[in-house]
Amino acid sequence: MAIEAATSALIGLRAVTDQERSSILEPVVGAFARLQSDLLPLVRFGDLDVQFVEPPATGRALPGEVAHAARAIVRSSVLAFADRSEARRVRIQWDCDGLNLLIGIRDDGAGELSAHDDSIRPIVERVTALDGAIAVSSTPGWGSSVDIRLPLDPPAEPEPLPQFSQLSMRERDVLRLLASGARNAEIAEELLISVNTVKFHVSNLLRKVGARNRAQLIATSR
Repeated sequence: MAIEAATSALIGLRAVTDQERSSILEPVVGAFARLQSDLLPLVRFGDLDVQFVEPPATGRALPGEVAHAARAIVRSSVLAFADRSEARRVRIQWDCDGLNLLIGIRDDGAGELSAHDDSIRPIVERVTALDGAIAVSSTPGWGSSVDIRLPLDPPAEPEPLPQFSQLSMRERDVLRLLASGARNAEIAEELLISVNTVKFHVSNLLRKVGARNRAQLIATSR
């Protein structure tokens, strides 16, 4: 009983911490600087020349969840470019139009990248889960580009169905990412929680919704 009580308390504390982190605003320039720091090892020790075009200093501050997701999306995109030996240079640009974070990533590779590539598909799913938009274009011999729009304000959520009214905010986040096709590790990275915590939330979701498996849970949520 003591272990269960301690576990519940820790999970509750983590949920509160996650909610506070998601509500924190990051200046767009500061969020971009953190991205540069994240990619520093690749720039320093890799063969890929990564160029950064900084956003305007007057841009609107980013919600913590958007800033974190944007950095993860850019990291995944740059790694997708780096996996192609033809690419020697990648250019990363951020901008903000007041309503959206605009991300542009371009390389000088063979120009064969598409939204259907295995390396890009998880990025498409993550952008879609954030109610954003992504476009991948390529010109053979000239390179590929990924253009992303992430809204800074979350869309209005519809009234939950009766079977979902008892779900916590964190459980709804997990369910939303499950419905987008994200795996446990991807959900953990997106929500800044451990994989074991994701499994715990999925187990609770199955019990509360009355679903027998993940597929049924996802189907019920749609």
